[in-house]
Amino acid sequence: MSTLSDPLNLSAPRGADAGLTPKQLVAKYGLTVSGRRPGLAQYIKDLWARRHFIVSFATARLVAQYSTAKLGQVWQVVTPLLNCIVYFLVFGLILGNKSIPNYVPWLCIGVFIFQFIQSAVQSGTRSISDNLGLIRALHFPRAALPIAFTIIQLQQLLISMVVLVGIVLASGIMPAVTWTLVVPTLLLLCLFNTGIALVMARIGAKTSDMAQLMPFILRTWMYLSGVFYSIEGNIKSWPRWIQIIADVNPASVYMDLIRFAFDPTDFNRGALPPHVWAIGIAWALVAFLLGFVYFWKAEEQYGRG
Repeated sequence: MSTLSDPLNLSAPRGADAGLTPKQLVAKYGLTVSGRRPGLAQYIKDLWARRHFIVSFATARLVAQYSTAKLGQVWQVVTPLLNCIVYFLVFGLILGNKSIPNYVPWLCIGVFIFQFIQSAVQSGTRSISDNLGLIRALHFPRAALPIAFTIIQLQQLLISMVVLVGIVLASGIMPAVTWTLVVPTLLLLCLFNTGIALVMARIGAKTSDMAQLMPFILRTWMYLSGVFYSIEGNIKSWPRWIQIIADVNPASVYMDLIRFAFDPTDFNRGALPPHVWAIGIAWALVAFLLGFVYFWKAEEQYGRG
């Protein structure tokens, strides 16, 4: 065997190593396969050790994202507000949603929350394929990338939430104890988004066309999630199985939790059914845990081929 195909010259050991097979030499000197996937516990430990890199990377990308625009990071707030105006003109004025009190804040909450989900999924889908140079140049847990891009979207949402609070107050809704529920809801939503982003990152790394398909899938999901209309008021006469699917739709669940937190009247019901919180917690834990394991399973494949 030539030295080109065997750079460590394991096929011709000398001295004390004479007579040992390549496998025995590897075991003796503790050699490992380059890029080998670590165990799940070690992977989590490595990922935690790079938490500062993840946050710094996310912050740097967020700043660079709007560096060429004259308004800079103002677009983080302007974009969802413009979407709210368009949806209000169509669904609030032209089509009319008079059955929903405080429709403007109700609509803005739906737009802001779904945009958070949509952006996390889209950026997660491209997180591996758009950063192959970084992946091939440096050794780090690849899950850091979809997690970092989810943090970017969270930072944008937090800035938008300041404007959202202003819209809610301007609509005559006064602060209440239920506003504190916004924090745990956003934490659950972050876990859910991270899990979905990890799943889509693995799929997007192998199927580049997925990035082109995702906008259509997300647009359909948005129209079915009650962002600008009340689902309950439109599917009462539909088959029971359709109503169940609508009830467990994660986007609808998290929007309902935020809407109820800001406006406890919640469409004159006064309270959310207990199962809404249960569904929200279940979606967050299942999506995050399954998404993390699913992504980790293909760790050694990212950036190759």
